[in-house]
Amino acid sequence: MKAKSTRFDLGQIRRQAGGKTFERGKKYFDDDSVEILSLEPKRVIALVAGTQDYRTIVSGDEDGIDGECSCPAFGDFGFCKHMVAAALAANDARNDDEVAGALPRVREHLQAKSKDQLVDMVLELAELQPELLRKLNTRATMASADDSTIERRLKADIEKATRVDYYLDYRRAERWQREVDAALTAVADIATGPRAGLALKLLDYAIERIGGVFESIDDSDGHLGSLLARASEIHLEAARAAKPEPLALARDLFKRGMADNVGTFSGIVVDYADVLGERGLAEYRRLATAAWDRLTTGRRRKDANDSFGSQIQLKAILDFFAERDGDVEARIALRAKDLSSQWAYLQLAEFCLSQGRGQEALKRAEEGLWQFEDDRPDQRLLLFTVRLLIKHGRKADAEAYLWRAFEKAPSTELYKELRRHGGDTAAERAIALLQSRAGRAKRDPWNHDRNLLVEALLHEKRFEAAWSIVRKFDISLDLKERLVKLTETEYRTDALQFYVARIEQLANSTAYEEAMKLVRTMAKLQSASEHTAFVSELKERHKRKRNFMKLLG
Repeated sequence: MKAKSTRFDLGQIRRQAGGKTFERGKKYFDDDSVEILSLEPKRVIALVAGTQDYRTIVSGDEDGIDGECSCPAFGDFGFCKHMVAAALAANDARNDDEVAGALPRVREHLQAKSKDQLVDMVLELAELQPELLRKLNTRATMASADDSTIERRLKADIEKATRVDYYLDYRRAERWQREVDAALTAVADIATGPRAGLALKLLDYAIERIGGVFESIDDSDGHLGSLLARASEIHLEAARAAKPEPLALARDLFKRGMADNVGTFSGIVVDYADVLGERGLAEYRRLATAAWDRLTTGRRRKDANDSFGSQIQLKAILDFFAERDGDVEARIALRAKDLSSQWAYLQLAEFCLSQGRGQEALKRAEEGLWQFEDDRPDQRLLLFTVRLLIKHGRKADAEAYLWRAFEKAPSTELYKELRRHGGDTAAERAIALLQSRAGRAKRDPWNHDRNLLVEALLHEKRFEAAWSIVRKFDISLDLKERLVKLTETEYRTDALQFYVARIEQLANSTAYEEAMKLVRTMAKLQSASEHTAFVSELKERHKRKRNFMKLLG
């Protein structure tokens, strides 16, 4: 018998899965719940028996370990217990042909069968699995039927697969997605041949059906988006093969793009440019321009495009055509059409800068700050303006904008920006401003000005001043932890007081592992006798928490 081989690094698996997941996976392996289907030096395919049988793949090399699993946990959290179990089973296997896995054995077995025997086996399986029977029946029909029969058959399959009679929850949505995907696969089989035109009709129907169940399914995993994306890919292949009349195609695509509520078809004109040709593109542009004019002049009509269209989509379409023409002025005009937010001004200014128009970018950015001077400043627009002002030699104006914004809505980023340009003098002025506001609402740990003051003091390494604030006022827990970790040796008494109180909170909320980390930290700050006394008192207070007692030893 050949020796076993370590195919996967268990330390790496434990780090990726986490301690609890690793232990659960090990239990699956210990319970002999893993059936290896295929085994290679650095890859394993397995079935792991859980609530149901899950198909699991684990692969890896010196760069890391990866894989997938059909269980819901993999989609939510990544590396799951079934992957751990499969990896452990692979490591436990021997290096000989006997354990190559079920798939090679099954292949060898099937190769020894006659054609008739294989047909009988497939039919027997199809009788037990309606989904497989439907797939085989569709393929058989398509092999010999005429276009009308194929259309009728595939349309019925699409209708049946996409039907939703009641709300589909998370788990049932996955099965629904697989059935719809199988129906799309059948259409894909005819999308690039002489029946490509038929495929276009069927895909139009499928896209309409899939989009129609938007409100009737838990789409947490993005099933609708992935199905629509696949349908659109097949549709594009079919359009390239069928070469439909360009004007009609342009109208259909424009309608679909405007009706799209998940973003799948928002850039459709770019993908279909080669299929549309110049005639189709001209028609698409005409439709978009007309819709844009109605939206931006208030002359809306209740037609399909206006009821589903959006200014953002139309702007993107017209920008595509303007870019194609090399018309920068038209592209700027599109972005300047709606300047109802600071973000819109930033988008416009950034575009001007990207086109080598620095002065115009600065003009637009300053205009945005002025238009919204009474509102809370958008830091992205502000900092963009500041960088351009500095570049154009207007440092005083840049600092004036920063101070105006900091006095209205101070933030860590603005503090650092002020310090970068104004040095120690600016830092002192900003800290003084924050100190004048820090005394409000003493018992409020979320007091923004006070927390920001401590942030600034930490940035300046003025730890005594920071501790004077913390001793008098409440601040956020995260910020206090940062201060304690930075100063636990120099401010030992304050740090120990914090750790004692925090350990008590964690122990009472059953976060025992986190509490133990702080217990170990305290051991470095206390004498042996002090730490022994503290642990004894801790055990006495929490003696009924058995799991905590195990960790304390």
